[in-house]
Amino acid sequence: MLKINKQDALDYHSQSPAGKIEVVPTKPVSTQLDLALAYSPGVAEPCLAIAQNPDDVYKYTAKGNLVAVISNGTAVLGLGNIGPAASKPVMEGKGVLFKKFAGIDCFDIEIDATDPDEFIRIVKALEPTFGGINLEDIKAPECFRIETELRDKMNIPLMHDDQHGTAIISSAALLNGLEVVGKRIEDIKLVVSGAGAAAISCLRLYLALGLQLENVVVFDKDGVINASRTDLAPLQMHFATSRPVSTLAEAMEGADVFLGLSAANVLPAELLLKMADNPIVFALANPTPEIAYELALATRPDLIMATGRSDHPNQVNNVLGFPYIFRGALDVRATEINEAMKLAAVRALSDLAKEPVPDMVNRAYGDNTLAFGRTYLIPKPLDPRLITTVSPAVARAAMESGSARRNIEDWTAYEDELRGRLGVNQKLMNRITSAARANPKRVVFAEADNYKILKAAQILFDEGIAVPILLGNRKKLETIAQANNLDLHGCQIIDILEEDAKREEYANLLYQKRQRRGITLYEGRRLLRERNYYGSMMLETGEADAFITGLTKDYGKSIVPSLQVIGVEEGVKRVASMYIIQHKKGPFFFADTTVNIDPTAEEMVDIIGLTAEAVRFFDAEPRVAVISYSNFGSNPGELPDKARRATELAKKRYPELILDGEMQANTALNPDLLREQYPFSELAEKGGANTLIFPNVISGNIAYKVLQEIGGAEVIGPVLMGMRKPVHILQLGASVREIVNMASIAVVDAQQSQTNRGL
Repeated sequence: MLKINKQDALDYHSQSPAGKIEVVPTKPVSTQLDLALAYSPGVAEPCLAIAQNPDDVYKYTAKGNLVAVISNGTAVLGLGNIGPAASKPVMEGKGVLFKKFAGIDCFDIEIDATDPDEFIRIVKALEPTFGGINLEDIKAPECFRIETELRDKMNIPLMHDDQHGTAIISSAALLNGLEVVGKRIEDIKLVVSGAGAAAISCLRLYLALGLQLENVVVFDKDGVINASRTDLAPLQMHFATSRPVSTLAEAMEGADVFLGLSAANVLPAELLLKMADNPIVFALANPTPEIAYELALATRPDLIMATGRSDHPNQVNNVLGFPYIFRGALDVRATEINEAMKLAAVRALSDLAKEPVPDMVNRAYGDNTLAFGRTYLIPKPLDPRLITTVSPAVARAAMESGSARRNIEDWTAYEDELRGRLGVNQKLMNRITSAARANPKRVVFAEADNYKILKAAQILFDEGIAVPILLGNRKKLETIAQANNLDLHGCQIIDILEEDAKREEYANLLYQKRQRRGITLYEGRRLLRERNYYGSMMLETGEADAFITGLTKDYGKSIVPSLQVIGVEEGVKRVASMYIIQHKKGPFFFADTTVNIDPTAEEMVDIIGLTAEAVRFFDAEPRVAVISYSNFGSNPGELPDKARRATELAKKRYPELILDGEMQANTALNPDLLREQYPFSELAEKGGANTLIFPNVISGNIAYKVLQEIGGAEVIGPVLMGMRKPVHILQLGASVREIVNMASIAVVDAQQSQTNRGL
């Protein structure tokens, strides 16, 4: 289970700029004309247009892609009524998820109002600003009335996600679970622990799917809900049972399904034995479910189980729903999120789980066995098909039910638009880190006597991404860890000066490898006192799975020991490096940016091949442009000639590769310019390039650093390509996050390397 350090969480939220979201202009505001258009006097024109035709607000403003995440802080996570200000970090976080998974912009709004009438009045008054409203963390029973009245009074999509998100995701899981065991929802007996907003919403949606009310028994903290109760809201009393049961044990007799939305460990294991054959248990209390997953399966091997946790199969995670539901609702300008739209989302999720799982999802979760069945009832959160499956289904349902004010005619174009909205949010590093967690490997760090390495090592171990091996002076490492409150209990520390026998063993191996390359046994013994040689030898002998260095030394000095000890892949003449540029229009891949100073045309062909293979490693299809200052012969010169020659040779060697050049960088990245000026280019019809091959290290290095510093891009790398085993060299002075990213890549590199070698 992932451990969160209190200070880490506070530091994460407080580092400049404070919080997790910001407002970024979408139009240029750099000239006097820009300012005059953005504000006075030019802004008057769209104002007048909207006054004349109110629907033009969607044309001239951001309303159509703007959702408010609104709370009064009365039921925040498991923290209870902590107030609106204290709820703000959660609401900002919800906004991040909207943007990350569906490209939806958000404002979080925390309202200091616990009176439902006042809350309703305030939210209703916000309707002109937003395209949709996501209510969050409002306590029951007030949340039922608030949502019902606001839906009636407002003409934009509105949903209380705590209720309906869980209902939609669990409904999809329930339908598929029942299909797996051959039962009908009309026939099942259901026991529910919990009678809050989520539980009631689940039950209402299950009824819409065919569940029979007389087959339901609900418990809350005060016992069974029956006609004698006088302390509950009408919506809760709607599920009062007339069956003569008073205890959970009595209700579980012959039950087909248990739904838990209550508290940890409230379901004793022995009660599972009372359930019908092939029982289904949804234990959704978080982070600790109503019954532990391992205990439940050990008690009933025929059980199908879902939880709210990511470390168990069938995670009921609301992020499978709300981003895509609002995306579809916004795109047709729906007046509400109605039952038809919710049911469409349920069916879309249910159906998607039955489709073959893409390789990129298998790799992300380190599980090639993902297929519809007992342990795969609903899609995984990192499945890129969610946005093109759920959002169109919701949009169609809105159109068919009469809620839509805008129709979608070309559904293929709409799906392309949805993919384009994600940009950088294609979740590249999410998939990499998830794949790493599925099968963590031993990563040796040469420069462990550095706070950044030690902090990254703690994160890697705590998150289950890697098993860190730290090379450095033991006392110095322990001093740094103690001074910075770091916990290194899961990390192996090796002080190589204490390892005389191992150094001698490694020195002999190095001598055998390099005795005809100028290294004597004496020299080998000297070199093995250096951590880069020692770490490389650990990787070479199989005592580690990946090696990382370069934080405190320049690239050239850092890479030489690994080249001497590990060497390059068979058939590779030289290594190269690539940076991943995470941008709102990306990701993009830049090579060579570090290793090859001034490659020949023939050497550039090798770099193209290595880069294309690396891009596929990151689950992207390479669209390669060979970059110069010339467009297809428009300017003479040595560099354009080299780029042109490299392109010609590469097309012959890699005929299947989408590739063109020589061309300028803006041409390669601008599909409209390509189609207008160079329609003959293969890249013109493929949407432009995502992979840039630079003619020398100067241009590549400058390009990525400019993007990193002033272009607003997150840069990952350099990814070393062509080594026989996983070796990666950090940027000089890399941040903790960059070290964690690189280690995650190294782990997945090691996984695939070992698979390719049949290990």
